[in-house]
Amino acid sequence: MNSLLQPLKLRNLTLKNRIVMAPLTRRRAGEGGVPVEMNALYYAQRASAGLIIAEASQISPQGVGYMNTPGIHTPEQVEGWRKVTAAVHDNCGLIFLQLWHVGRVSHSLLQPDNALPVSASALSGGDYITTPQGKKPMEVARPLRLDEIPGIVDDYRKAARNAMLAGFDGVEIHAANSYLPDQFMHSSSNTRTDEYGGSIENRCRLTLEVTDAICEEIGSERTGIRLSPSNIRYGMDDNDAAGLFGYVIGELDKRNLAYLHLVEPMLSLESHPHMIRHVAAHFRKHYSGTLISAGNYTPESGRIALESGIADLVAFGRLFIANPDLPDRIALNAPLNKPDTNTFYTRGPEGYIDYPTLNEALSVR
Repeated sequence: MNSLLQPLKLRNLTLKNRIVMAPLTRRRAGEGGVPVEMNALYYAQRASAGLIIAEASQISPQGVGYMNTPGIHTPEQVEGWRKVTAAVHDNCGLIFLQLWHVGRVSHSLLQPDNALPVSASALSGGDYITTPQGKKPMEVARPLRLDEIPGIVDDYRKAARNAMLAGFDGVEIHAANSYLPDQFMHSSSNTRTDEYGGSIENRCRLTLEVTDAICEEIGSERTGIRLSPSNIRYGMDDNDAAGLFGYVIGELDKRNLAYLHLVEPMLSLESHPHMIRHVAAHFRKHYSGTLISAGNYTPESGRIALESGIADLVAFGRLFIANPDLPDRIALNAPLNKPDTNTFYTRGPEGYIDYPTLNEALSVR
């Protein structure tokens, strides 16, 4: 049997295959960041994945960085997500929710009371943000005060609690891709001189405090985390990525999490020779638990990753957008639909819930 199609025990859950639907921002939430019926259908269509990791969802109004994205901090959002989890479970699927605070990857036009976005330090990500008034340059963030950080940790804790109320099987901490925990970990975005800055141990403190709070709230068996050790988006860089992520992954390994989710480099590293080119392969030795690898995998390269031992599960993103029945297509070695990048972030059903399954495509013929 193709190793991608073999089941896996994930703590107290049994995954029917090793194919994970990666968390994918699609910007199709309803008013107030509330998931709607169309979102429930989208995830239900993809319930044949061994595990769905639902799209990043804000833990608070301050965590917003992109328009029309969902949250998990209001009763209405919890009820909206309940429709999604029920639809997935009715189709025999499992689903985690990714918890999100974007930090400086935002704009005051998206923030409560038009406040500045917050981060570890008073630095900008040096890119642009789409706002209700069009694209705007990223602003210089306001550094979080020491007395504010426990509130951030508590927002993550409450979001995890809300995710359980919404019927999710677990949560994933989004500590990757230049968002708030990542901003604290990297020396390029953290110039603090207090206990959250300076040494690697101090810069990783927020990520580990968030992890511990969520594990205490819902259990380590329901808690995963995503990291991107070779991320260079939004001004992120680190001259000692191996040391930084070797430390934090070693600490996470002590916490007996549901999984560690690692992202391979998303951008060219030609001008960043100190960054790690093969992330999962490099850090496998640091982590003894279940490891998910993500990074433009094909069914063939995903199978090789499993069989080489660098990963236990493989996450697919764009292929799941275009192929709601991806595991079935992999099982049959069937042709794959191509994703339409023009509809990744539009608002309607086109390019969202209208990709045909293999059976539907064959019936048209």
